[in-house]
Amino acid sequence: MSTSVDHVQLTADDGHAFDAYVARPTGKPRGAIVVVQEIFGVNSHIRSVADGYAADGYLAIAPALFDRVERGIELTYEADDRARGIALMGKVDKGDALKDIAACIAYGASAGKVGVVGYCWGGVLSWLAAVRLDGLSAAVTYYGGGMQNMADLKARVPVMSHFGEQDAHIPVDAVRAFLAAQPEVDGYFYDADHGFNCDQRPSYDAPSAAVARQRSLEWFGRYVG
Repeated sequence: MSTSVDHVQLTADDGHAFDAYVARPTGKPRGAIVVVQEIFGVNSHIRSVADGYAADGYLAIAPALFDRVERGIELTYEADDRARGIALMGKVDKGDALKDIAACIAYGASAGKVGVVGYCWGGVLSWLAAVRLDGLSAAVTYYGGGMQNMADLKARVPVMSHFGEQDAHIPVDAVRAFLAAQPEVDGYFYDADHGFNCDQRPSYDAPSAAVARQRSLEWFGRYVG
């Protein structure tokens, strides 16, 4: 399915205006997917993820969450940019980021049911969105570091989570404990490192990325449309 792309400005309920990359399917959308960035901004990888979901029939919306502190951020996966991304992430309050995600959910509702998918930092935010935000029908998280410390929270919508068994940033034992405490979360481990879905990272693992994406599409097909 061919797609078209656009850049829109959305406004959160606290009045903050931010940019969002929007990829639109041709024809009537199956629903909407909010694509939540890593610590590298809405860069070419995140845009390609949004494009992929649009190609599968969804209205895909990727909010520029760093607009809260600095606009126009697009980082690479080199060490200096990674350090900059970590610093920017530390300046964005998670509650404020959720306000921006909530604005994307409201924007996407015109397309039908809405899901959220997030990667790394975005994985944690997608988990929190599933816990706290109205208007969602499903969530998918990829290697959300910090989720393992949030086992006391309960999601309000179905959640699927992907983790790498070789991930040095997220303790596997802690993730297993999290999933044991969250039996309703559909959790999967892959023989892969952190960031295995990103084909711009050295840790990219094509077989794991393909399986995780297929599972995610089936999840959204079941709960979003």
